[in-house]
Amino acid sequence: MHKKVVISLVTLVVIVAAVVGIVMAKNNASKDTTAVSTDSSMDMPAKSSTSTDDSSKSTATNSVAIKDFAFSPADITVRVGTTVTWTNQDSAAHTVTETDGKTGPDSGTLATGKSYSFTYAAAGTYSYHCDFHSSMVGTVTVTE
Repeated sequence: MHKKVVISLVTLVVIVAAVVGIVMAKNNASKDTTAVSTDSSMDMPAKSSTSTDDSSKSTATNSVAIKDFAFSPADITVRVGTTVTWTNQDSAAHTVTETDGKTGPDSGTLATGKSYSFTYAAAGTYSYHCDFHSSMVGTVTVTE
């Protein structure tokens, strides 16, 4: 009889632990769903370019990888209306945050594997950085 009670208690503890684990996993999954965000192009004021034409720094891509604690490529050139997507391929969380205090990308925290998109509606040069890692910087040059 004593053996059956112990087995029953152990079984109950295992079931409760499993239920708690499932609930916690669901809560963590719902907290870790950083959505891909695309800001409305109507919210973008026109900005004038302050950079010189340096095509050696620019690329023709609209995708930026976040890896090895850097934006890759760090400097890109796109046309007005292009949506740029940053994807965190690093082991740490990062942000894509506009540097100049104007309307620009603001991803919030991007966990590993998450992406963020921003549409550039006006020509100009847009600098950005990671809020967590000050050495991580990049530039998007938007042309007509």
